[in-house]
Amino acid sequence: MKKSKIFLLAFVIPLLMATTLHKYYVSVTEIEYVKEKKSLQIVSRLFVDDLETVLRKRYDAHLVLTKSKESKDVNMYLQRYLKDKFQIKINGKQVDYAFIGKEYETDIVYFYLEIKNVGDIKSFEVVNTLLFDVFEDQQNIVKTNINSQNESFILIPQNDKGLLNFR
Repeated sequence: MKKSKIFLLAFVIPLLMATTLHKYYVSVTEIEYVKEKKSLQIVSRLFVDDLETVLRKRYDAHLVLTKSKESKDVNMYLQRYLKDKFQIKINGKQVDYAFIGKEYETDIVYFYLEIKNVGDIKSFEVVNTLLFDVFEDQQNIVKTNINSQNESFILIPQNDKGLLNFR
């Protein structure tokens, strides 16, 4: 009797729990204005498997995102995807950002972007539609620290834009 209880606890219950878990689709992007450097610094985090799914669907079905086996064209596809799905306007004007690089940490990929020569920010707009084209439940959290003000947005397919005005 005791062995059957142990079997139940050790194997059956975790199996049942695993089948009822729901996967969440979320990314987090942090944007900070460093006034002394006149620079907008951006760090974005996405789940590797989610990003790999979208890049495979859009560009190359055999694409691999891992430290050890990364496909040679990953950075090119990544930059193309980011330019298409992540835009920023400062003072009403679309601005370009530089892709600084990326790194993997367990099941998360970090992207580093930067916008240089940023003067006074009177308005700031971000559009983040990353992964919306594959996951309808995707949420993109954007945290900003601009002009010493911290703001956050949760962007979803029905509302993919955040706007801040400063005086």
